[in-house]
Amino acid sequence: MNIRRASCCCGQLVVTCKGDPVRVSMCHCFACQKRTGSVFGAQARFKTEEVTVEGRSTDYLRIGDEGNRIHFHFCPDCGSTVYYRFESAPELTAVTVGAFADSTFPAPVFSVYEDRKHAWVVVPEGAEHMA
Repeated sequence: MNIRRASCCCGQLVVTCKGDPVRVSMCHCFACQKRTGSVFGAQARFKTEEVTVEGRSTDYLRIGDEGNRIHFHFCPDCGSTVYYRFESAPELTAVTVGAFADSTFPAPVFSVYEDRKHAWVVVPEGAEHMA
């Protein structure tokens, strides 16, 4: 069984995930662009029962475009967002792909909010697309 470890920049907030992600996706919405400081956010969803969180986090509640309530957890020391949970899907925990610091991490298979995607961003071949 795969065990993956994600953490914030300073290492205070650590998430350990057992098994493979349920789905890896990329989101081009403006909120993810602002949250990451990049042109999209990349997340890997894992079964919550296979996720262990160690360390302190600050919870930021954001209401998504469709009304989803999303709790983003970031390190109160360095500010890195490490994981988040959707109130509508408590059985899943999304972990930011960059927090794994693993260039061999699986590529996204799903791309959302592509109507807000920067023209020069390339979505992996074979990924499912959603406007």
